[in-house]
Amino acid sequence: MNTEETNALRETVISVLKTVYDPEIPLDIWTLHLIYGVEVDTEGNVKIIMTVTAPNCPVAETLPAEVRTKVEAIMGVRKVDVELTFDPVWSIDMLSDEVKADLGLDGDYNYSAADFLY
Repeated sequence: MNTEETNALRETVISVLKTVYDPEIPLDIWTLHLIYGVEVDTEGNVKIIMTVTAPNCPVAETLPAEVRTKVEAIMGVRKVDVELTFDPVWSIDMLSDEVKADLGLDGDYNYSAADFLY
């Protein structure tokens, strides 16, 4: 696979990630910035580094599995490695101002990610 094909496959992976939604927040995981990295090599292997909104999030096991399943279904993808990380810990500050406004989080509420831990 050449560089152009690899880049196109990466964009397809990102498009598919935009179809995976957080069950508690009505946004896709790409928009929520739960995806920290997407790498595609010339063999079609994909590595995704992601997080969830809190370490004890109820979907900490199922969301990465859903990501893996959906990305594995893409033509040209050979192998998918999904790594779940909490470094850095996700926070509302990672959202764009536009998304914060859409969710009603555009004020200064002095919240941190720890305030939302289960």
